[in-house]
Amino acid sequence: MSDQALNGGAEPAQQANGPQFSVEKIYVKDVSFESPKAPFVFNEQTQPQINMNLNQRVQRLGENAFEVVLGVTLTCTAGEGDANAVYMVEVQQAGVFGLAGFEPNVTDALLGTQCPNVLYPYARQLIGDLIQAGGFAPFLLQPINFDALYAEGLRQRQSQQAGGDLANSETAGNA
Repeated sequence: MSDQALNGGAEPAQQANGPQFSVEKIYVKDVSFESPKAPFVFNEQTQPQINMNLNQRVQRLGENAFEVVLGVTLTCTAGEGDANAVYMVEVQQAGVFGLAGFEPNVTDALLGTQCPNVLYPYARQLIGDLIQAGGFAPFLLQPINFDALYAEGLRQRQSQQAGGDLANSETAGNA
């Protein structure tokens, strides 16, 4: 056998020396659906308003292992205030990611951009399924630019002189 892999790439032993990003596990950490005004809400003819809140937590599990939790809260109201809530959905979509061989600033960027990009489609699907199972019309969350959110969060961290990075923080990084 030659020293070169059949597809023209390097042998696996040589690849292990470079930076590595891996998805080890994806799972639902917490989920909640509430429709406090059901079944009466199904007869109302009001224009609902949707409010979405995102957050992200990162926890170091080992030298090269990180848990990233993407929290998505979606509230649908018919009028002002939480008393008029049609439904509320909260999902904490989580994953364990392996990051090895990266500079600290690159690790921070990967945890703040690529990891939520991997998790978001799972959270989006679960939220859509929960809303539909609750008896409401299908709802699809729009794509999110996590690169722009990370850049804004980085600017805020720098302006606050908070120091630190996502990779070394117990909870950090609001998306």
